[in-house]
Amino acid sequence: MNFDEFLAKSPTVTGKKGPHDQIVMSSRARLARNLVNSPFPGWAKKNERLKIFEKIRETIDKIPVMSNSFSESMDAITAVDKQVLVERHLISREHAANGIGSGLVVSPDALVSIMINEEDHMRMQALRPGLQVQEAFNEINNIDDLLEEHIEYAFNDTLGYLTACPTNIGSAIRVSAMLHLPGLVLAEQINQIIQAINKLGLAVRGLYGEGTEALGNIFQVSNQMTLGENELEIVERLNKVAAQLIEQEENARAIVLEKSPKLVYNNIGRAYGILANAHIISSKEALNLLSLVRLGIDIGLFPGIGRELVDDLFIRTQPAHLQKNHAGKLSAEQRDTLRADMIRERLLKVNRPLPEISGNKK
Repeated sequence: MNFDEFLAKSPTVTGKKGPHDQIVMSSRARLARNLVNSPFPGWAKKNERLKIFEKIRETIDKIPVMSNSFSESMDAITAVDKQVLVERHLISREHAANGIGSGLVVSPDALVSIMINEEDHMRMQALRPGLQVQEAFNEINNIDDLLEEHIEYAFNDTLGYLTACPTNIGSAIRVSAMLHLPGLVLAEQINQIIQAINKLGLAVRGLYGEGTEALGNIFQVSNQMTLGENELEIVERLNKVAAQLIEQEENARAIVLEKSPKLVYNNIGRAYGILANAHIISSKEALNLLSLVRLGIDIGLFPGIGRELVDDLFIRTQPAHLQKNHAGKLSAEQRDTLRADMIRERLLKVNRPLPEISGNKK
């Protein structure tokens, strides 16, 4: 299966239904693993990286749940296609910069991806729509067990799984939830919420992880420590925090609608007006305005319209996705024009927001 065939067949995780997907867009569980008696990717020579890559890829091929997967070395994937994978949260920005000796395996449904020779020999993850952290962990833990039948991992009885970065030593697990929190932003409560989450040993990051902005009012919440706690404790803590954030976001939306309904309707109406009429729009502006339209859908301002429309546009309007669908290299200005054209076309059948209907919505 080549990349274009894979892309055509695999839906994005945000396009699927899941528990509490009004607020939790997706859940992820990721495990870092390294082969025993093998240098970490950052220290390995080219021939060592190639041997490790082939050994891991051959082992993954033996696992039935990963049959018919998309599998490729990073040097054979174009720069645009790598960025498409980043935009779909299937690889990290760091892995996109890798070439010979690194690779990727993605399941046909695009819910499981395994990065080979990123920072560690394997960074394997499972994605699920909505709040399904436990389910995502169960899936990737099962694959991890199957791989361990054929590969001996670098493991220490005291420290746990050995990893290239000391912060991953131990269980070597990262679990996260991607949440849409416009209510807390509008209510100006988001900063204090982030501070409270940090005190619980969790990190809050932007749309594409560490060092990125929380565009579109989308925040990633994940564990920071892996040493001294087992996987189930980490999963349970994140689940509890996500559940609290869902409740706080719902309360914030209710309060801001009660106290400042005109402010909410104004923000959503303006967002719709710009998106439905703009002929040039940047990626950042589009994400922030689409976020408000998604909020409008959730509170009933756009009857008959599902949030999957906006969730799909979140992905399709990203730079690499726009470039992928057009021959020749696009400038930033050309992408901004194409993005606006796409959004206007998709919103043609979406009527302007109707606050009077929202007021009767339970």
